[in-house]
Amino acid sequence: MGKRLFKELERSYGFDEVAIVPGQLTINPELTSTKMTVGSLEFEIPIMASAMDGAVSPGFASYMHEMGGLGVLNAEGVYTRYEDPYSVLEEIISCPQDEVTEFLQKVYSEPIKEELIGQRVHEIKNTGATCAVSFTPQNTKRMSPPAVEAGADMVVVQSTVTTARHMSNSYRGLVFSELIDALKVPVMVGNCVTYEVALELMETGIDGLLVGVGPGAACTTREVVGVGVPQVTATLQCAAAREDYFRRTGRYVSIITDGGFRTGGDVCKAMVSGADGVMLGTPFAQANEAPGRGFNWGMANPHPELPRGTRISVGTKGSLKEILYGPTSKTDGTQNFMGALKVAMGMCGAYTLRDLHKAEMVIAPSIKTEGKFFQMSR
Repeated sequence: MGKRLFKELERSYGFDEVAIVPGQLTINPELTSTKMTVGSLEFEIPIMASAMDGAVSPGFASYMHEMGGLGVLNAEGVYTRYEDPYSVLEEIISCPQDEVTEFLQKVYSEPIKEELIGQRVHEIKNTGATCAVSFTPQNTKRMSPPAVEAGADMVVVQSTVTTARHMSNSYRGLVFSELIDALKVPVMVGNCVTYEVALELMETGIDGLLVGVGPGAACTTREVVGVGVPQVTATLQCAAAREDYFRRTGRYVSIITDGGFRTGGDVCKAMVSGADGVMLGTPFAQANEAPGRGFNWGMANPHPELPRGTRISVGTKGSLKEILYGPTSKTDGTQNFMGALKVAMGMCGAYTLRDLHKAEMVIAPSIKTEGKFFQMSR
């Protein structure tokens, strides 16, 4: 009798293991459109800055708007816990590495001041920018209505893993369909990595879905609790759910791949995997304008019992404009993300991001070494 496995494991793929196949038709990059919509909101570029305190401040959200994208403010971070968050940021930045996790736990034990949520929303709105704020599920029901009343244009409900059915000891937890009816603004939910959960979340009426568990540079969820799915496979799964849901209902839910990006090539691969947009944290923490001044840390880092993140020194690579649009002298793909995306769309004959979804991709496990000997040995 042959051996039997307790579980059959499926192969999954990250950005480094795939490559995009050129199309049969090519077009000039300037003919492409990179517009992204989430519910009733439209953006010139499909790029969001993630709700991390080292990446997005009210000021940085305004800069993202000027660049055509969207910066999401962590409405449970230092900006809503402290009247003067910038002096707290300075302390986090200067803290020794071996003491920083304990210090972050102390910083984030300060209660959220709900009046500061409205104040930060006003700061963003006063610049003319679109305002998106992020909450964890346990605080969303109580804190998101005042944020919307203050002028927030989008609410992002974000946790490490989000499902439509969550078991807890509370009498009545967060019900997304009720939240959406009450807020009357686009609601994005995350994070998710599987077809079944994505489909269930879409059935609740959400406008956008964040894809990604554990891939971020400042996140250690995969190491600490062992949970996560590589981003290409996760995006393919959730995009399949979007397509099935759209065919059945005529309602389109935007898929945003969140985390794990290093280069413009990664962004392009996420789009070909079915993403309508991407959410970047560390690449924006490397901008001159970022509040973390070359440092970044995850939202799960200050967990009081089980921190799942670390403060990382990412350095400063250039201005936000250079990171998004160039010009750049770097050859490693870490700047001019939009230039890379438009060139890839041209090579694939894709006028729109929906067209880019149709491009082929191949498994390419040797992509980092194939013909790259002299680059690798520098």
